Amino acid sequence: MSHLIHLKECFSTNDEISSLLYDDESTAVFTFNQIKGRGQYGNIWKVMPNENLAYSLAIKTSKVNISDISLNYYTAIIVRDFLDNLTKETTKIKWPNDIILNGKKVCGILIEKKKINNDEFYIIGIGINVLQTDFTNLPKAGSIYSVTGININLLKFVEKFHQNIIARLNQVLPEESILTEYNSNLFRKEEITVFQKNELRQHGIIKNADKSGFLWIDLEDEGLQKFFHKEIEILY
Repeated sequence: MSHLIHLKECFSTNDEISSLLYDDESTAVFTFNQIKGRGQYGNIWKVMPNENLAYSLAIKTSKVNISDISLNYYTAIIVRDFLDNLTKETTKIKWPNDIILNGKKVCGILIEKKKINNDEFYIIGIGINVLQTDFTNLPKAGSIYSVTGININLLKFVEKFHQNIIARLNQVLPEESILTEYNSNLFRKEEITVFQKNELRQHGIIKNADKSGFLWIDLEDEGLQKFFHKEIEILY
């Protein structure tokens, strides 16, 4: 059993969910008007009112039998699969957990751990650009509609999305399978790509992500190196 709560407006669904939990049951909140959403490492996730989805799911850590890194990977896989099935377009995971649809970022994921009422929870925050068309000064971003032309009913979209993510989390893959699936859908894997490291740009080839959360890149000047998030930037 899970609960899905609609908020007409909020600052951040990841913050609001803490006061809305149901005992021993997963709880999700969503809004189409999130004012101060947060992304990875303090980045701001902005959405246009009534055009995009901000969604957060709280689940007790005791009910998740995979590592934090594997949960991050698996969540990205779930979202990728959902959007891939919906759009029938090329959908990839940009390390560590952005979703790229036909070359445009349409989704970001932020997973946090919080202790609430003496229980520890994963708060899985997911922002999806659904109907937005104005991406001025955001050349790498897009929405489902701007990329594919598919016009979506937001309420029906979130209901199906919630049902899907709950079902997938109830049938978690083994960690080795998660890693294999994640790497098979990794954006620009085995393609010559421009990277920026310490303000210097060089070519390289993404080889794979590992179980510890590192991305392995074969750089033209330095050879095979591993990087954690924010240690190198993928330019595309």
